[in-house]
Amino acid sequence: MLNMQSISSEEELLVDEINYKDLFLIIWKSKLIVSIVTFFFLVGSVFIALHMPNIYKSEALLAPSQNNDGGGLAGLTGQFGGMASLAGINLGSQPTTNTQLAIEVIKSRQFITSFIEKHNILAELVAAESWDLKANKLSFDDELYDAETSRWVREVKAPYTPAPSNQEAYKVFKELLSINEDVDTGMVTISIEHVSPYIAQQWVNWLIEAINAEMKERDVAEAIKSTDFLTEQLSKTKVVDIKAVLYKLVEEQARTIMLANVRDEYVFKTIDPAIAPEEKFKPSRALICLIGLLVGFSLSSLVVIFRHFSRQE
Repeated sequence: MLNMQSISSEEELLVDEINYKDLFLIIWKSKLIVSIVTFFFLVGSVFIALHMPNIYKSEALLAPSQNNDGGGLAGLTGQFGGMASLAGINLGSQPTTNTQLAIEVIKSRQFITSFIEKHNILAELVAAESWDLKANKLSFDDELYDAETSRWVREVKAPYTPAPSNQEAYKVFKELLSINEDVDTGMVTISIEHVSPYIAQQWVNWLIEAINAEMKERDVAEAIKSTDFLTEQLSKTKVVDIKAVLYKLVEEQARTIMLANVRDEYVFKTIDPAIAPEEKFKPSRALICLIGLLVGFSLSSLVVIFRHFSRQE
């Protein structure tokens, strides 16, 4: 039984060896066709690689600010929530940190749309084609945007318009934006990819300023509303212990407003600021050429083998 199995295994190896040899001979006989097709694929990949614009990536390393307790009533909810509930006051449950909330806000459609409109970067976002290193000048796609007249000229069908909509701009920006949070250290990295390294750097800086301002405004507005609510509750209760709790909560809201007014880096502190990178991030032109070479050789070889066996049938 063992001898039969060993013989069959040797036969399979022999058949495989013969098949590989046959395939090699088939390809070798048509080496001229395979070489020509592979050469054209290589030339095509080189052409594509050379005409692809350089993409630069600028990033900043951020750390959550100290005393980043989420604003509002979050700081004392756990400590005084039970006692306040005795007076019929529901303090609710608040997040213990604003870091994750801030990250989600940056990714949100409303924030990104507002960011694009505020800084008027729609043309640089959608129509940017290349960047002149020597002149430090951005070039636009003439089929999309006329830079001289600042007019959108792209041809689209309804419901789209020549000027990109907020939804289109949001999708494009999301592809350029990357936000990563280190679970162990809590550090956050924000990066932007663009054909211009200076625009990529500028947008990262603007994003950091915008999210700090946004979260500051949110917490101040929440603290003011909370203060009004707590002041109203103070006028309704006569229990000394409850009043002490409410005064403590009002003090906490005043602290939140004070910190917001004196601290520019409200949610994120910049550890390593964004720079204009000197080296491109992508594309990898050597890799593109290699892929073109392999695809050309594989495709031409398969066609040659298929034609050979088709003639035999």
